Amino acid sequence: MTVLVASDLDRTLIYSTAALGLTMPDLRAPRLLCVEVYESRPLSFLTERAARLLTDLGDAALFVPVTTRTRKQYQRVNLPGPQPTYAICANGGHLLVDGVSDPGWNARVTARLAAECAPLEEVREHLARTADPSWVRKLRVAEDLFVYLVVERELLPDGWVKELASWAGERGWTVSLQGRKIYAVPAPLTKSAAVREVVRRSGAEPVLAAGDSLLDADLLLAADRGWRPGHGELADTGWSAPSVTALPERGVLAGERILREFLRAARRR
Repeated sequence: MTVLVASDLDRTLIYSTAALGLTMPDLRAPRLLCVEVYESRPLSFLTERAARLLTDLGDAALFVPVTTRTRKQYQRVNLPGPQPTYAICANGGHLLVDGVSDPGWNARVTARLAAECAPLEEVREHLARTADPSWVRKLRVAEDLFVYLVVERELLPDGWVKELASWAGERGWTVSLQGRKIYAVPAPLTKSAAVREVVRRSGAEPVLAAGDSLLDADLLLAADRGWRPGHGELADTGWSAPSVTALPERGVLAGERILREFLRAARRR
């Protein structure tokens, strides 16, 4: 039986310059491989060791990238190893099969959101009205499914995210703070639901998973075994679950450790 490895990308496997967490002396820093370029600038990295592990993992398991990124943002990422047969974008809103979004899956997701959640425009208008321009840099709608802010974290008022989460929760939405981004996402729009669909189509199991944010919690809980890094929203809140291992590594070295754990577990099957 083929193992399915479903992993978040940003701050789990790949890291921006600000998120690398290179606390060691410069001479001991790991060699890095750039896996994303945007507007001619290198944007995301993993270690060269992690790149080799990911290549090996692609041969040992069914590797499925699972991300809140839009399809366009995901397609900028050039991961080492075989091209994934399946990828999950927009927090589960788009299921890519050989790089192409499955329209039937997207239609099912959008129908459920329309039936169970407050409209996207209501949430977008609330954010536009309550977020102060002094600390908001961007307000974006992603794939007509959810909305997010790019903010200056040091200027973000204490308690604002908590208040937003309370308001959103009453309307069937969740809120996640990840680095400089604040996401408002419909509660039924989940990574785990899309992964279950990949399991149904592929027959691959068990499921191994990794992630660092609140939007990864459902994915980790649905997996047979999971890992989270020592940084991020889940680590900051002390989130834990019996089947999830909390790793001590932080930054890009956590990504390397996660891939090592994935590969070790996949080879034991």
